[in-house]
Amino acid sequence: MKQSRSQRALGRLLPTLVLIASAIFFAFPLLAMARFAFQNLQVIDLGWNNLFEKWSISSVTASFSDDFFAEAFTLSLKLAVGTALFTLGLLIPTAVWVHLRLPKARVFVEFLTILPYVIPAIALVAGIVVVKPHARWFLNSDYSLIPFYVVLALPFTYRSIDTGLRAIDLKVLVEASRSLGSTWIATLFRVVIPNLRAAIISSTFLTVAVVLGEYTISDVLLKRTFPSFMAQYRQSDPRGGYALAILALLGTTLLFVAIGVLSKSRSTRPQQVSRSQENEILV
Repeated sequence: MKQSRSQRALGRLLPTLVLIASAIFFAFPLLAMARFAFQNLQVIDLGWNNLFEKWSISSVTASFSDDFFAEAFTLSLKLAVGTALFTLGLLIPTAVWVHLRLPKARVFVEFLTILPYVIPAIALVAGIVVVKPHARWFLNSDYSLIPFYVVLALPFTYRSIDTGLRAIDLKVLVEASRSLGSTWIATLFRVVIPNLRAAIISSTFLTVAVVLGEYTISDVLLKRTFPSFMAQYRQSDPRGGYALAILALLGTTLLFVAIGVLSKSRSTRPQQVSRSQENEILV
């Protein structure tokens, strides 16, 4: 009995120790980078005795005043919006069609969407370099990055939409809408999409995170996006460059926290809906 209790205590303690060790492993490099970026001291002078001295945000505010910051950040936001709209317009009809008409092809579609995660981005860049001389009319535009970002985000965005479709009774909803005389387009916009609100928001946030963190393709195509600006600015001002990287990391973390909150609220909503429907039926 005592041995079983000790085993249970060890089983509860071990995961906690692993989490603490993982947090320390990831937190210490980030804290060191934050100290280098925001503490106005020479690196050789950094120590435990001056841990709380001369902290300021002057490094990041100086980067905001750079001539190319607003241009690069605005371009990344435009690319994020365009990529999110293109992704949703492509994936929602495709996922709905696969769920309704080709359920056996779901495995094949999942395999295709996971390929960008398996194949490194540098392989896609190599293909772009080969095609670049023959497609300058397209690659010269800043918005030519959108199709490549859509491909890079597919492993995350498709699974978000697919999970949302699995959480609802899609076939019943579509058949009920069609039996009431709605067209396929009306059914998609008035029935399916409102039930995928949380999945759409999650997919959009994931797309924004991918766009704000992608550097390789934009650098090869010589586009001044926010990641490219950070890399170039870091060469002239290392502190400001790492400060921007920390802000980008915090922004991405907030996006994932928002995804978790929205997913949690969405998971509790069907119970409320079902109770209201039961009350209507009883009345």
